[in-house]
Amino acid sequence: MVKARVQDLASMGRPVRLSTLIGKAWARVLVTLAPRCPYRMGDAVVGEDPFNGRHEGIVTSRRGSSVELGTAAGVFFYDHRHLRRQD
Repeated sequence: MVKARVQDLASMGRPVRLSTLIGKAWARVLVTLAPRCPYRMGDAVVGEDPFNGRHEGIVTSRRGSSVELGTAAGVFFYDHRHLRRQD
């Protein structure tokens, strides 16, 4: 049997609150203004920190301002401000 009535596609989505849209827009603004790490995965860097010491290695992952540095001695986590490129 064929239906004579077709559902309007615009009414199929959930209603969106204005506060939800504003919240998502504000979160995007905060992400763009947050400090970002200038190093990419695979970059050779030197990390100097009073707690972790000095280690040379390769950036293996980034999350926010934290960088995971893979070295021969193991894996160390540094803030990106404590890193510099190898000479």
